[in-house]
Amino acid sequence: MVTHEEYVKANERAKALEVRVPKAVSASYDRRLRRVIVQLNSNLGIFFSPRDAEGLEYATPEQLHEIEISPSGYGLHFPRIDADLYLPSLLEGIFGSERWVAGSMGKRGGRSRSAAKVRAARENGKKGGRPKQKEAAQAELV
Repeated sequence: MVTHEEYVKANERAKALEVRVPKAVSASYDRRLRRVIVQLNSNLGIFFSPRDAEGLEYATPEQLHEIEISPSGYGLHFPRIDADLYLPSLLEGIFGSERWVAGSMGKRGGRSRSAAKVRAARENGKKGGRPKQKEAAQAELV
């Protein structure tokens, strides 16, 4: 159960958030642009690719068509895939949990083609290439 003190502090945090962070007044998915578009009460708007947001990365346009805004104006809910995004985090450039963001950054880094990575791949190729997973696992056991 929540104490009176916790209740008062939560209300204070909510009021501070209202002063600092704009709220969503509308949200839609634009098929042509392939972007979620959010209009804010500050007369500004944001848009982002669903592929960059946790829970939306594999959604179809039909699943993204319906977007609900929470009563506070800080939540976006996609009922067809049961996914939620927190607007203050989106405005900070955070499109998912810490673990999900780290994983997506790792994927992007793995696709990079730096000169050092190209050299390392060439050297690996001279040695016969990357070892097969089974062989690598067996080598560790020895």
